Amino acid sequence: MRREQRRRLAALSLLLLAVFLLRNRLLDSFSWKMWGRQKGLQAEDAQFSLEGEPFRILGGSLHYFRVPLQYWRDRMLKMKACGLNTLTTYVAWNLHEPQRGKFDFIGNLELGTFLDIAAEVGLWVILRPGPYICAEWDLGGLPSWLLQDKDMQLRTTYRGFAQATEAYFDELIPRVVKHQYSKGGPIIAVQVENEYGSYAKDANYMEFIKTALVRRGIAELLLTSDNKDGISSGSMEGVLATINFQKIEPILFSYLESIQGNKPVMVMEYWTGWFDHWGGDHHVFDVDQMVSTVSEVVAKGASINLYMFHGGTNFGFMSGALHFHEYRSDVTSYDYDAPLTEAGDYTSKYFKLRELFTKQHVLPLPPVPALLPKAAYGAVELKRCLSLWDVLELTGEPFRSELPVNMENLPVNEGNGQSYGYTLYETVIYGGGKFQTKGNVRDRAQVFVSSQPVGFVDYKNQELNVPEVPGYRKLRILVENCGRVNYGNRINEQRKGLVGDVFLRDVALRNFKIYSLDMNSTFINSLNTVHWSELNEETMGPVFYQGALHVGFSPQDTYLTMKGWKKGVVFVNSRNLGRYWEIGPQETLYLPGPWLWPGTNEITIFEEQEAGSSVYSVDTTYLGRTQYVD
Repeated sequence: MRREQRRRLAALSLLLLAVFLLRNRLLDSFSWKMWGRQKGLQAEDAQFSLEGEPFRILGGSLHYFRVPLQYWRDRMLKMKACGLNTLTTYVAWNLHEPQRGKFDFIGNLELGTFLDIAAEVGLWVILRPGPYICAEWDLGGLPSWLLQDKDMQLRTTYRGFAQATEAYFDELIPRVVKHQYSKGGPIIAVQVENEYGSYAKDANYMEFIKTALVRRGIAELLLTSDNKDGISSGSMEGVLATINFQKIEPILFSYLESIQGNKPVMVMEYWTGWFDHWGGDHHVFDVDQMVSTVSEVVAKGASINLYMFHGGTNFGFMSGALHFHEYRSDVTSYDYDAPLTEAGDYTSKYFKLRELFTKQHVLPLPPVPALLPKAAYGAVELKRCLSLWDVLELTGEPFRSELPVNMENLPVNEGNGQSYGYTLYETVIYGGGKFQTKGNVRDRAQVFVSSQPVGFVDYKNQELNVPEVPGYRKLRILVENCGRVNYGNRINEQRKGLVGDVFLRDVALRNFKIYSLDMNSTFINSLNTVHWSELNEETMGPVFYQGALHVGFSPQDTYLTMKGWKKGVVFVNSRNLGRYWEIGPQETLYLPGPWLWPGTNEITIFEEQEAGSSVYSVDTTYLGRTQYVD
């Protein structure tokens, strides 16, 4: 009997031990996710707390949509090694809902994967879901199909905008709710819209956005973000106000305190550099001045987010624009003179920030990750060319209209209009004379009589002379959307193409054939179905050129130098790298290694005017003549 009891006791002991070990294993696996998460980020007094312990946000901005997904982890590890504990990212509505009701969260838009990697690396996340994000991104991240409504009032409770926002949040927010801190994820705070105080067209709008987030399960700390001119109009009850700036003014923090009392001070955007416009210089911000300001913010006990920590690239046609006194479109690079370069390389800013932030940590920082190698693959072998006029049939049957129709209202893209690229308007004229746009070309157009170029028109140059020739001829107006305004009160005026009448001899032109040239990957691939010509030195744009770039077994990052070319777009293996333009400042286009194939890669160039003699793959970038930000 005793022997049987001992046997049973031993078996029970083994069972209890197994249960204990399993429990500990489960705790080890999931405690970082769930156990002990009782109280997320709080802003109840002058200092943030997390689980009741004092907490300071040392953050940096990194946008998943500006960085190849293969490099997300690399960039985050470099953030962690610099001493940051938090990542902030916008969410780009126009990428996730390119057509109304059709959503895309795959590939480089896998937001959930991005958040998972942040958690694995050990970074908290502040999510900035918009719907408007600014970000020097086309239309501030809003989808262009919103502008099909002639009465649209963006960033307000106007019914058309509110309904579209609700539908978007119905899809987006359930995808991020599970990544919140309270659910075991990295999201510790969520921003309500973005810099609304600088817009402030609707007193009910911010409450609408806040309610839309909370009703769908957002339970973490809510924030607003504004510069000094917008903070009073952009703040709201029950939401922590944060501030954006590059240089501290003595009044800023006290003004923030006057608005919300004894709350944590958070600099949501400390601008580490600045963005560039075509025709300008490459902006840089002095490293010592930056470190001095960051040091002062930290010394005050405030939290800070570096905008940008890593800027990345405005691939494709996604760069935005500003239009105050004049229209100025942004370049392809979003290097921003940030601590990490466009390609993720270290700068002096990085190492000086690492030295500064080391003092904020008890334990040593992780080692700095090795840099990804760059390669110079030499010349692109340009082999053939193809006139734009020879491929119009690939766009499908042209739309016929008596009046000009703007890009967004064209009957294409399953009823969603055209979002990006070029639109060609053709009509028949008799004779010649003065051609006038009266400001209705958005943003820039090349004018042709038949296939002969006549000149360019844009915001400044609104007239040109069409040569007098007796008889009927075809007038062609190739209009480029150079980027929709992303900031300011003109955001509702961002319809592109021909937005009204254009005139010849003061008579409005009529009866157009309109071709949509959004130059998506399907169109670029279709170019291989038609006959190309051998290269001809006398060929003038608009022309497609095609060639080959040969790389090794393990493709590495490189840059394409477009020196000598006029203006156009480069596609690599049908992927749009972005625009180039001889007016600069940018002279090279970043080409990530993961977008190259081992062996031969197809390079397609759409040149609007005149081709250069060659294209080279080089291992260093050139973003243009520098100008210090004052």
